[in-house]
Amino acid sequence: MITGVLIAESLRTGATLRGMRLVVREVRRVAVQNPTADQPPVWTLLDFEADEADANELARAFSDALDQPGWYADFRTPEETFVVFPGRVFRYPRGDSAGRAEAQAYGRTLGIPEEQLDWPV
Repeated sequence: MITGVLIAESLRTGATLRGMRLVVREVRRVAVQNPTADQPPVWTLLDFEADEADANELARAFSDALDQPGWYADFRTPEETFVVFPGRVFRYPRGDSAGRAEAQAYGRTLGIPEEQLDWPV
């Protein structure tokens, strides 16, 4: 089973996620402590689940739909973590600190604040 979070505001204007077999488990609104200049101060978080077999398709769809420069989506299977940026997907074994560090380093190059590079281990 895949579990993850998608920030609704991270989707590029005009983007569509169609045909994705996601189960939304929770929708919540949160105030962001330090949004970047191009991020709104309140985000809508969609906690979702999906079938493990859909991991690659989901990563591709998110990568195509996310806005630039400073957005990402993350999800995980029992064995792997996926961190998806516009046009780039990081996939590494859960708990792999080198894989996590590589994805975080890439996020920093996009101007994502350190406190936002906090997906679950």
